[in-house]
Amino acid sequence: MRPVVAAALLLCGTALQASGALGGLTGQAWAGPSPAALPAAPATPAVSVKPHDSTEKSDADNFTNAAALLPADSTTRHTGQFDGHKIAYTAHAGTLTLRDDSGKPTARVFYTAYTQDDAAPDHRPVAYFFNGGPGAATAYLHLGAAGPDILAFPAGNPADGASAKLQPNPDSWLAAADLVFIDAPGTGWSTPTDPAHAAETFYGVKKDASAFAKAIQLWASSNGRLEAPRYLVGESYGGIRAIEVADALAQEQNFLVNGIIMISPALDMTLLDTANDTLAQTFVLPSLEMASLSLQHKLTPENTASHLENAYAYALGPYASTLIAAPPQGEARSDFYDSVTAHTGLPHDVVERERGRIQPEAHDVRSRDGRLYSLYDATLSIADPFPEGVDNGASPDPALDGFTRAYGSAMEHYAATTLNFRTPLSYDLLNLKVNAAWDYRDGQEPLVRPIPTLRRLLALNPTLRVFIANGYYDLVCPYASSRWVAEQMPVGRNRIGLHTYAGGHMLYTRADSRTALSRDVRAFLTP
Repeated sequence: MRPVVAAALLLCGTALQASGALGGLTGQAWAGPSPAALPAAPATPAVSVKPHDSTEKSDADNFTNAAALLPADSTTRHTGQFDGHKIAYTAHAGTLTLRDDSGKPTARVFYTAYTQDDAAPDHRPVAYFFNGGPGAATAYLHLGAAGPDILAFPAGNPADGASAKLQPNPDSWLAAADLVFIDAPGTGWSTPTDPAHAAETFYGVKKDASAFAKAIQLWASSNGRLEAPRYLVGESYGGIRAIEVADALAQEQNFLVNGIIMISPALDMTLLDTANDTLAQTFVLPSLEMASLSLQHKLTPENTASHLENAYAYALGPYASTLIAAPPQGEARSDFYDSVTAHTGLPHDVVERERGRIQPEAHDVRSRDGRLYSLYDATLSIADPFPEGVDNGASPDPALDGFTRAYGSAMEHYAATTLNFRTPLSYDLLNLKVNAAWDYRDGQEPLVRPIPTLRRLLALNPTLRVFIANGYYDLVCPYASSRWVAEQMPVGRNRIGLHTYAGGHMLYTRADSRTALSRDVRAFLTP
């Protein structure tokens, strides 16, 4: 993606820049901002608390720097009502120690695991979660979608993060599986032991996948869950990460996964590069059209599917064929701009200025009638702080720079009060330094291409199933890109399920979509 919009596109992955080659690793890991504490935690009372360390850290591990500030692991017990059933469960909040080939600790990886009490460990599925960025912590999925408690935003003003409150989550995926949330290198509370060499050790597609694979193997082994059905759950860049982690688990840990769940996934960075890639420009059109229809109150439960199909057909048909041909002239050009205007709802002068190739991050595309619309949900807007115009990079995003920042302080409050995990370290929700340092290369190749890896995984593992969820209004990782990738699969296409929901990139911030996503995921986890 474009460096100029690195901050705006953090959750899905950004500039296709190359940093230094990374060294070898057997298992490694990651680190922690946050605003003020939120209201009291929801009523899921812990009835016991005790130190817990699933990796049995040696006395010889004398951690220094920030790694020394992470406390002993905590175990608490709870009950909750999920999918209409009362479930007793145990929460483990702590760290996994990753090591290099010599056995020297390289990182303490923060995780939170929720396991149902009295469940058969070999048959109860385990879902391993991570977010994307690169540089985003897993609090988004943890407190936004799947955990036993969620951060709920005001129904009357969903962009009001300051008034968000933690509350029990009846849609928690605990109804179907045990949950393990793992923060990536340099995010959350996952802390490298040698910060000076963290980038060369962790901040790249392949090294990141190896570190996650080792962390998952450590947790599964130390908790007796190697035989349990296992699923990977990734959001945004976490789509690429899920594919690469599944491959690393198989090749490096001899650990095959049963399924991959991707929410608003990036599947190939070039397919999101709307500045340079014609397919990427094509994929964003259906999301703009669906957002326009929603803003005009023209979407209903009865017609949404047909609108999705028609928007996709226009984008991959007449629109794409025009883009790949010589630019239209005269009356044909005017007709093309009229058509794009009708499908996107954008002002005609903006479409003409963009020559029909919409750059969704451009301020004049996002700013209309004094409102600034989000790349992450094209139906969500705030008062534009720069209605007179501003450089694209100076225009904030209502979701990424606004209300979703509340997940950071919510995680700190929740961990301290509900999980009994307290540390002076801030929870690093979005680490732009990690994002800027990311290495997208595959050895000497210029760019990792995960789609061939997914094709290989589907062919080698006949059990593997894939669940892809997208919001209609997401301009960062649009649903059309997921559909197109799935349609190209020569093997296992019948094992890939595509699911779309009202909402944007973080579709789960909408209560109805969160419930629908949970219902569909439960069916996927219990086939």
